Amino acid sequence: HAHPAVVQAVVQASMRGFSFGAPTQAESELAKLVIESVPSIEMVRFVNSGTEATMSALRLARAYTGRNKIIKFSGCYHGHADMLLVQAGSGVATMSLPDSPGVPPDAAKDTLIAPYNDSDAVEQLFRAYPQQIAAIIVEPVAANMGLVLPLPGFLEQLRALADEYGALLIFDEVITGFRVALGGMQQRLGIMPDLTCLGKIVGGGLPVGAYGGRHEIMEWVAPLGPVYQAGTLSGNPLAMAAGIATLTELRKPGRYEELERKGHLLGAGITRAIHEEGGAVQFARIGSMFGLFFTAQHVIDYASAKTSNTARYARFFWNMLALGVYLPPSQFETCFISLALDDGMLEETGKNIAVALRESLE
Repeated sequence: HAHPAVVQAVVQASMRGFSFGAPTQAESELAKLVIESVPSIEMVRFVNSGTEATMSALRLARAYTGRNKIIKFSGCYHGHADMLLVQAGSGVATMSLPDSPGVPPDAAKDTLIAPYNDSDAVEQLFRAYPQQIAAIIVEPVAANMGLVLPLPGFLEQLRALADEYGALLIFDEVITGFRVALGGMQQRLGIMPDLTCLGKIVGGGLPVGAYGGRHEIMEWVAPLGPVYQAGTLSGNPLAMAAGIATLTELRKPGRYEELERKGHLLGAGITRAIHEEGGAVQFARIGSMFGLFFTAQHVIDYASAKTSNTARYARFFWNMLALGVYLPPSQFETCFISLALDDGMLEETGKNIAVALRESLE
């Protein structure tokens, strides 16, 4: 939100030119920062959005493995590509749409669906299609059906199944990348995906996406390899400048420890508010990400997320807005805090949540 270092970087870059249709020094500099920060990325390619990143990563996975089918998880959102708008979360869930109109049935015929946090279901799909699955794509923290954390061992089992059946594991860290840790969720858990998709933070607020992974996979992308992907504005100088400034700030010592402390402070206030006023409310947090579900059921997947009382969430949202706190208007989105919020703001937010919870019951 207009961080001075990011604003200055973008202004200076704009004076040198908006777009050249060719690689720039800034693109190389940001690529170096990404490679140094994200454990599994040895080579990276910039695009213009998270959707482009996931589309490109899946095309690459299919080419590299020579297979067509992919596994995604119900409630996980990986952008608005036709093949991925199957039991998607985010805005699709908000509008109660099972799929999007305009997507031909054949577009998603090779997309297989499993419940989030259910590795047994994934194994059954591999047994049914042992030589046909190119990749598993997953949000390592599901942030598009509300906030749903991975159960212990779930992501590790996906890594093992991908290895066993010769498929690639793709982490969609468009949301978690540079947020839950500098190196994303893969750094927190020590799990190495084959490909990683990035967006949002890596562009410092400007339109951007990226995908990267091991050398032997990424070298399949043109011009080194046969997999085509290009874009006139990919890696444009303004987004690269904003990304460099943002990652430079985030790489300073203590940034993520401070985010964790702030998240814990707010989380303690929310937990207290739920205990005092909440009724049937579930709360989840990891780092600077958090979410509430208005249900008595423990939320571990899309089916349990959809048991939430969305009418009560809507009342809660409007109550919070009246108190000066803007949360996502959808139950199926995730909340974030940033380094810009001070302790007083976080403590006040916790108190406001208690008031809004009480009033949402009425």
